[in-house]
Amino acid sequence: MFTIGAFARHGRVSVRMLRHYDAVGLLRPARIDPSSGYRFYEAGQLARLNRVIALKDLGFTLQQVRAIVDEPVSTEELRGMLRLRRAELEAALAATAARLAQIEARLRTIESEGRMNTDDVVVKRIPAVRVAELSGTAASYRPEDVGPVVGPLFDELCRRLERAGVTPAGPGIAYYEDVPDGEAVLVHAAMPVAADPADAHGLTVVNLPPIERAATIVHRGPMDDIMPTAQTLTHWIETSGHRSAGYARELYLECPDDPRGWVTELQEPIAAA
Repeated sequence: MFTIGAFARHGRVSVRMLRHYDAVGLLRPARIDPSSGYRFYEAGQLARLNRVIALKDLGFTLQQVRAIVDEPVSTEELRGMLRLRRAELEAALAATAARLAQIEARLRTIESEGRMNTDDVVVKRIPAVRVAELSGTAASYRPEDVGPVVGPLFDELCRRLERAGVTPAGPGIAYYEDVPDGEAVLVHAAMPVAADPADAHGLTVVNLPPIERAATIVHRGPMDDIMPTAQTLTHWIETSGHRSAGYARELYLECPDDPRGWVTELQEPIAAA
């Protein structure tokens, strides 16, 4: 028999953790001295402790660990639980990678303050265009909120246009509108069209009005990294005697499979300050 301290040392866990496992019924002591209340463990319980630790290291909750070690779980059931845990970890890794990309973009924005290159900002008129579009709502105008909305909208829009037999007449356009009473924005994914698709395909056809004066800049790379380019455009507008007159449109000039090769023009309407 081992005292709780000796058993903790053999199992490479803390005494506090063993007391917690006892309290939740995951690993009971083999014997408790009735007079002193001291806990004692048998050598054979190390196997159960090792299994508990291994399952916890895989990310299972204590409730899941208890179900696995206490109840008869088939190999197929355990395989399914591990596959589910793998999917959860892969999703967490993807979310972390996206957050890292956003942090990198913000760092580049901060590092470029005071030495922004505004030579690439051009003021021009954006002509009206007839588009077929699908719309959705994003929680805010931040890239991390817009991206998960606009991407699927364009995927579905392209599928519906293909089914309708309509070939886009130009590159895709995203534009945005405020949703009343909140930070949310209405996201429009649009493709220029020369012919109207049939109503059966669930597409809205609208005429986007011209932008008489737009400050434009070309962004190269994924939209997750748009912040430095957008900051450059904002800085130019603020320092050149203009003010923003609405959300910038995004004209997707080139969209290869690798987002690092994307070329996007931001077209922000401006007015005199």
